[in-house]
Order: sequence, then structure tokens, then C-alpha cells
Amino acid sequence: MKHHGKKAITIVTGCLGSGKTTLLQHILKEPSINNNTAVIVNEYGKIGLDHHLLRQAEERTILLKGGCICCNSRADLEEELKELLYEDESGEAPFERVVIETTGMADPSPILFTVLTNPLLQHRYIVDCVITTVDAKNGMLQLRNNPEIIKQITVADKIVLTKTDICSPEEHDAILTHIQSLNPSCVIILAVHGKVDPFIIQETSNVDRLKVIHSLPSPVTHTNSNVSSISFSFSQPLDWTAFGLWLSMLLHANGENIMRVKGMLDVGENGPVVLNGVQHIIHPPQHLEQWPSLNQESYLIFIVRDIDTALIERSLKTFQQFLHTVVKTCELSTIY
Repeated sequence: MKHHGKKAITIVTGCLGSGKTTLLQHILKEPSINNNTAVIVNEYGKIGLDHHLLRQAEERTILLKGGCICCNSRADLEEELKELLYEDESGEAPFERVVIETTGMADPSPILFTVLTNPLLQHRYIVDCVITTVDAKNGMLQLRNNPEIIKQITVADKIVLTKTDICSPEEHDAILTHIQSLNPSCVIILAVHGKVDPFIIQETSNVDRLKVIHSLPSPVTHTNSNVSSISFSFSQPLDWTAFGLWLSMLLHANGENIMRVKGMLDVGENGPVVLNGVQHIIHPPQHLEQWPSLNQESYLIFIVRDIDTALIERSLKTFQQFLHTVVKTCELSTIY
């Protein structure tokens, strides 16, 4: 067994919409990884979608919701890691590696500190790889507006530069220069649609992570950053064309402050449409052949900065007659 009997941990971090889940979906298709890996996904709020997508590739996907594990849910992470050890030792669900996907606004250093200093976890786990996804198209904007991306890049062993197929050469060169200035020793991997060598998560790092953490500035604080989330469900299949029109108008008016939009929507087909967007950019929707879980309810989630989420709620509910469905607000909260 590797690492003197310790279980390996890979932390996958990166800004909202930078491609963490897409990357993991590709990596977990590799059978030798899938068979020995447990996945912990942290999402904001009560409504999570990414774990549904990852469960298509990996059954042992655990959702940590209701808070960011870098801020107020570290105890939940500790308990999940301990529970996985119990399941492994009892023979119920053996594994060799845990992949932790953070929220898009997580500072990874408190997460590393939790694993490295907890009396039990530090003797049973080793963090052997930190991967940060960086959006080549929106990376410079995120560097200006999201201070956590600095820490995400700084602690990474490997940077996966995503969306290189839709960025300009100038955008590519600018973000690459910034990454190299922040973390000259990291390995940079270019990826389109998450396609990388899946074994990038398995390489052992000899970095003294506690030393790196102690050399970094204080953990990023999110106080008063005006970041909020709002989520909706729909009672019936919605009109996809009308919805596209409403979303286009919203992004045209507020795109730079729409940090993330994602959804799993019933448009009357056998499977849902998976929606993914960051700022002004909505990626081509993914039409799934079937629903990934028994719950077949449509959800739409926004994470925004400096926008009154009540305005989004009012706009969508005003437009719902054209969507031929009834909109229900599931959660409206200030994240930080």
C-alpha cells in the first residue's frame, strides 16, 4: 500500500465554473481510478447539482452542502473522512483515494490545514495532490474580482487550464503569465472539456504543505463581499426557447456579476438539460439521455455578486407564463 498505509487525498479546487466537475467526470471514467476512489463534493446552499453529475461516473459521491468547507463546514469534512475510514476498515466500502471537490470560492489552505493537523486524519490520510482548474477565458476577470483564486493557484501542484478552445491567444498568454508568476513550480496542463490524463490525480508530491500554508497570507475572508445565491425549481417541463430568451436578457444586463449559473432542467425530453454558465458565457447545454437520480425535478441556481437576488426572482416569476410552468423559489441566501 502506498504512503505507508495512509489513504491518499486529491483536492480539486478552482473558481466558480472553471471546470472542476467536468474534469472529475473525465478522470472518474478511468476504471482503475473509479473502483478505488471516494468523492466528496462541497456545494453552497441546500440545492446541489454537481454530485448528481459525478454519481454518473462514481457511485461513492458524497455531498457536503450548506456551507463552504474552508469556512464553516470543516467539521463536516472531518466527519465524512472519518466515516469513510470506518467503511473501509469494516469492509463495507474499501477505497484507496478520496477526491475532494471544493466550492468555487474556497480558500484551500484551511482545508489542507484541517487534514494535516487533525490528530486522527493526519495519521490516516496524506494529501498527495492539489489540482486547481483555471478558466482561460474568464481567468483574468476572476483574478481581479475573486481573491481566493490567488490562494487556489498558489497551493496547487498542478494547474489545469480549461476552456482553452474558446479563449483568444491574448487571453491565454495573459492568464498563463499570471499563473507562472504566482506559482512558478506548478505543472500546467491544458484541457478542453476536461480531457486530461486521468492519472494526474495520483502523482505523489513531496511538498511540505504545512510550511507552504504558513508562508501564505491569512485565509481569505468573504465578509461583506456581497455574494448571494438563489435557486428555483419548476413544477412542469419548461419552454426551452423562452427560457433561453429570458436568460440571455438577464446575462446581457448583469453578466459580469453573474458569477455562476447552473441547472438541471426538464424541457420535456427523456433526460434533463444540464446548463452551465460563467458571467456572460453559457456553454453548450448538455442533453442527458436520462435523469441521473430518482429525483426528476428541475433546478436552476445562480451565484451572484452585487445583485439583489430578489430582482432575479421577480423577473423569472414575471416571465414564467412564457415558460409554461410555475417557478418556485427554493432558497435565497447571502453566502458571504
